[in-house]
Amino acid sequence: MFRKYVRNGYVTFIIREAIEVRIPIKIYERYSKRYSDRDIITYCVHKDIYNHITGRKLYYITEESGIPLIGHTAFGLIDRGTNLIQVRPCSGCNLNCIFCSVDEGVSKTRVTDYMVDPDYMIKEFKKLADFKRRHCKNQNIEAHIDGQGEPFIYPYIVDLIKKLKNEADVVSIQTNGTLLNERIIEELEGYLDRINLSINSLDEKKAKILAGRADYDINHVKSMAKEIANSEIDLLIAPVWVPGYNDSDILDILKFGKKIGAGKRWKPFGVQKYIRYRFGRHPKGAREMTFKKFYSELRKIDESLILSPSDFGIAKCKSLPKKFKIGEKVRLKIEMHGRMRGEMIAIGRDRVIQIIGTEKKPGSFIDARIVRNRHNVYVAVPS
Repeated sequence: MFRKYVRNGYVTFIIREAIEVRIPIKIYERYSKRYSDRDIITYCVHKDIYNHITGRKLYYITEESGIPLIGHTAFGLIDRGTNLIQVRPCSGCNLNCIFCSVDEGVSKTRVTDYMVDPDYMIKEFKKLADFKRRHCKNQNIEAHIDGQGEPFIYPYIVDLIKKLKNEADVVSIQTNGTLLNERIIEELEGYLDRINLSINSLDEKKAKILAGRADYDINHVKSMAKEIANSEIDLLIAPVWVPGYNDSDILDILKFGKKIGAGKRWKPFGVQKYIRYRFGRHPKGAREMTFKKFYSELRKIDESLILSPSDFGIAKCKSLPKKFKIGEKVRLKIEMHGRMRGEMIAIGRDRVIQIIGTEKKPGSFIDARIVRNRHNVYVAVPS
């Protein structure tokens, strides 16, 4: 499950091609006289952990860490007041899409990644799902695995999906499809209900440009789309329409999806609008459509492309109570580095709070003022 090499004064372990653990050689040599490599990886405190895909510092969040799983958008669980619970087991991506809303992959803005232990995620998901069931009678609970990146870089993704199916009525996932193969698709049949697959162009050259990688293989992704469509798992194809780049490709993608049999149970397509986010990527020359224009263009193609939550069985459902009010001043302990420079993550009242505009270090305390609490996602600034 792991491989090992020695370089630049460290013994480095690569775990499931996702987690990189670096231990100084002198420390490793001392420990290795009494302990196995597995024990050293688990218990040695003199180690640095990185995301092997992105190369960024990685926090591996376990129940023992004391880090709550509600409060942040990069990891954990998000409750947006419906019967769908977003499950975000990790951050990081193997692509560098030129329109990425969170500047993932090779990033100029993201400096930290997070990964949640699967057993901890399941335990906390069950609590939230049970809360939903108590307050939302006769509604299916959906676990939707997405995130700021590619969920299939998570080394325990198959195990997570199987366990989520014990707690949720519907399990779905969002993916770029590059890490899928026939074995994984077959293994997930009976556990995974729907795959939302990103395909932004069928043209090889254009697909590579949009993905931001010269080794992006659209033919592999098309092959996986066919495998999904022929399996028990439902397929939804979700292109991002980037004006000036793939305008002429949307119709080809729709024809491809219809031909292979996407959408056996739910709608087959979820065309997404390119949105210019402040800290996202802005493709040169891309013209952002207004929502009015976007929906008008979709209607010209096919009225059925206009989606609503009810198309996927999504309905309003009581949210978890909020723990902080807007404007509230609190004293918090900083626990981790944030996703971007100048950000830190603190804990309070069993919630994670993102603090922006601070250079304080983990372990220190800070007086802060809450400026966001929507959907139990908390942001604060120094007060």
